[in-house]
Amino acid sequence: MKLNPDNSIPLYQQLKEDIKNSIRTGQLRYGEKIPTEPELSSQYKVSRITVRRAIEELAREGYLSKKQGKGTFVQEHKIQRKIEHLMSFSEACEANGMVPSSIITKKEVILLSDEQAKEMGSASGSRAVFTQRLRLADGVPIMCENNIFPYERFSFLLNESLDGSLYRLLEEKYKIKVKISTNSFIDVVRASGEIARSLQVSNGEPLFYLHCQIYDADKNLIHIGKQYIISERYRFYLEDYTHE
Repeated sequence: MKLNPDNSIPLYQQLKEDIKNSIRTGQLRYGEKIPTEPELSSQYKVSRITVRRAIEELAREGYLSKKQGKGTFVQEHKIQRKIEHLMSFSEACEANGMVPSSIITKKEVILLSDEQAKEMGSASGSRAVFTQRLRLADGVPIMCENNIFPYERFSFLLNESLDGSLYRLLEEKYKIKVKISTNSFIDVVRASGEIARSLQVSNGEPLFYLHCQIYDADKNLIHIGKQYIISERYRFYLEDYTHE
């Protein structure tokens, strides 16, 4: 790509976007060393200061990693997700310029255990809809998502493909709007058994465990969510805050 000095977008920003696009399209792959500053300066016909600023910002955003004495390498990009109760996986991917997708691994009727029933405010042994999806970003496994829905209200999910955004499906097709999240927390756990196999990671791999209870505007339960997320591919962050 030839940078345009007459464009209102600064040259370092144009360079940054071009390198970022090369990473997204696979022209530059994870672990690959990128050209040196002098080489990029010559290739794009810009100053080394411009190159350095673009590289520093890409490193700060997690696209590149500098290794002392070795050079600058493409780093596996972490999905950035604000610690916000109702931000979905699809929204987080799209905000990071990545394409979300899903592989449905389970979609079935279950009978609630005592613990599950207590959490859902139902009787032990009640029927519920259980879904498990492997969530991917740009085709790479990121999360094993487990949701439990009250059967009477959500049995229709058994006939849905569930290969896209769940919350969009509920709102656009069934007019059920996600509104309230309670009892949400994040823990760190170790991958094992079925979860490790689903995420294609080794037993013992550190994972984020995100738990939540989701309700509509009338405080009717939509689902209990239990998500297992590969920590090296995901980052939760807080918005800047100034204490008054």
